[in-house]
Amino acid sequence: MADDRLSRVFAALADPTRRDIVARLSLGDATVGELAEPYDVSVQAVSKHLRVLEGAGLVSRSRDAQRRPCHLEAEVFDLMTKWIERYRRQAEERFHRLDAVLADMDENQDSDHQQRGAAS
Repeated sequence: MADDRLSRVFAALADPTRRDIVARLSLGDATVGELAEPYDVSVQAVSKHLRVLEGAGLVSRSRDAQRRPCHLEAEVFDLMTKWIERYRRQAEERFHRLDAVLADMDENQDSDHQQRGAAS
């Protein structure tokens, strides 16, 4: 279930306009009209982007009198962060093991050079 949600989140964030909308909502809630202002697209196009973000659980809309502000759902980022962090740690562990192997090879190479130098 979490993997399906994660897939929807990453798919939603694959679009640069949606990433920009998320970045803007990280600064505070905004209406569809406010979010559409800087783009050369219609409010309907921005609404479609917001529906994708809502479907992924990244954004919610509330009713505030006549306004329907969009709100960023921060807990979804916790899900993404945990997933990314798990693989980052695994990659980091592989790099540390590689560093150890390379350092060991370097030490052996230095030792071989010293032995050859002493034998000459």
